[in-house]
Amino acid sequence: EVQLVESGGGLVQAGGSLRLSCEASGSTFDDYVIAWFRQAPGKEREGVSCVRTSDLSTYYSHSVNGRFTISTISSDNTKNTVFLQMNSVRPEDTAVYYCAAKDTLDWSGPLENFCVEYHMEYWGKGTLVTVSS
Repeated sequence: EVQLVESGGGLVQAGGSLRLSCEASGSTFDDYVIAWFRQAPGKEREGVSCVRTSDLSTYYSHSVNGRFTISTISSDNTKNTVFLQMNSVRPEDTAVYYCAAKDTLDWSGPLENFCVEYHMEYWGKGTLVTVSS
């Protein structure tokens, strides 16, 4: 079974940088979407960024586009690590960040349309990011 473990959260000052990691195991991840979502206090969970493992296409939400970068490496046949490099962070980036994943099953539509909560099958437990002003 697919397991996702996030790390890298913490306290950072506004304008600073932080890198989150998601270690994914339990599948070959040949054609998965692996995503970062976040949930701020009192708000609904929202999609931040996604990467499709088969072609490395990416999607960013409007709120993080140009500041965050998603990337992925495969360490062996059944492990994949996805990073979220967060630059120029803002207090409104404060949230619990979750890693999520789903086999695309040959999804042919826009990645943006797949990078939504109800498409995701597997979830990590989250890592807290706090941005101080």
